[in-house]
Amino acid sequence: MADLKDLRDRWHLALLAVREEPLLPGADSPDPFPYADDLLRRWSEPQRRYHTVDHLTAVLDHIDTLAEYADNPDLVRLAAWFHDAVYDPERSMNEERSARLAEKALPEAGLTRQGTDEVARLVRLTISHAAQDGDRNGMVLCDADLAILASAPEAYAAYAAAVREEYGFVPDDAFRVGRADVLRHLLDLPRLFRTPYGEREWEAAARHNLSTELELLGAG
Repeated sequence: MADLKDLRDRWHLALLAVREEPLLPGADSPDPFPYADDLLRRWSEPQRRYHTVDHLTAVLDHIDTLAEYADNPDLVRLAAWFHDAVYDPERSMNEERSARLAEKALPEAGLTRQGTDEVARLVRLTISHAAQDGDRNGMVLCDADLAILASAPEAYAAYAAAVREEYGFVPDDAFRVGRADVLRHLLDLPRLFRTPYGEREWEAAARHNLSTELELLGAG
């Protein structure tokens, strides 16, 4: 179970590390915690089964593991907070809506326009997870988000079951077809993970898990 107090503290540290100070002497900086609380409410919505505060925690933990590969790991951490902040499995454009939420909230919270633009770019990158060579921040966020694919078999099975629960409104046959398409797309990528750590530690296990799930769907 996610530790909400720890998550609030992690948001606070990441935001303080990158936001600009008040322009006027003696002016108050925006309080970071209402923004954390709003995001945590979003991540705790009842329609979520996989995209929960536990997933947020896991992505932040993986970013910590990969931090040396990022140009600005704190901006990547803020992008993790926003990357599924808007999540409705019955609607499209969740990543775009999440990026727009970041573009609205982060300037209010004291982040520079340049920093806000980078966070929003990273959130939009999670649509494809196709970080380009040299996009160090993007590679770290995408690897951290996909790290669940390299879980131990029991944890991977729990992840797959939670995804199915989120799409409980989709009939079984249609879900199998759609899920199989997603799995094939991932397996067709030349590399799932772009950081040296991710490629070394996660690539083989992730491909094994994806292939196994595809076989279990009867679509291998």
